[in-house]
Amino acid sequence: MSTTTWALDPTHSELLFRVRHLMIASVKGEFRKFNVTLQVNGDDFSGASVSASVDIDSIDTNNADRDGHLKSPDFFDMASHPAMTFNSTSITKSSDTDYVLHGDLTIKGVTKSVAVQVEFGGMNKDPWGNEKAGYSFSTTINRNDFGLTWNAALETGGVLVSEEVKISGELQFVKQAS
Repeated sequence: MSTTTWALDPTHSELLFRVRHLMIASVKGEFRKFNVTLQVNGDDFSGASVSASVDIDSIDTNNADRDGHLKSPDFFDMASHPAMTFNSTSITKSSDTDYVLHGDLTIKGVTKSVAVQVEFGGMNKDPWGNEKAGYSFSTTINRNDFGLTWNAALETGGVLVSEEVKISGELQFVKQAS
């Protein structure tokens, strides 16, 4: 069976994160530059191989000072680690449209296994005849596991930034010619 490559359509994709701030509300952000590639056997996504790279410099929380702090050695240490990566190790189909994607996530030089919930949105052709596939995904990580440990204690108890980070996204792929 032949291998088919699906390339990310970046204009129809997003990579978001959310973290609790002051223990009372969530702050959201996104990475504006990232790439994801799917390698599948034929059209069977249940055996897909997924690789992704995220440009740390593209972080955007709608606050330039916070973005600068996140790029600093306190968090991502962008000067030493300009990208974070994900490489799949296996995928399990749990229903007609739902999968659990297992893989290795590397942030700030630290690699940990993660499980990502994936929902297949379907396939369709765009008006120019390109075959497209869409996915939604989500996972939660502990940022301390990856060496992003900066924090500040609050006078009233608790910490400024939660350890738990929720990651989600919408991805649209274009089938590449064989």
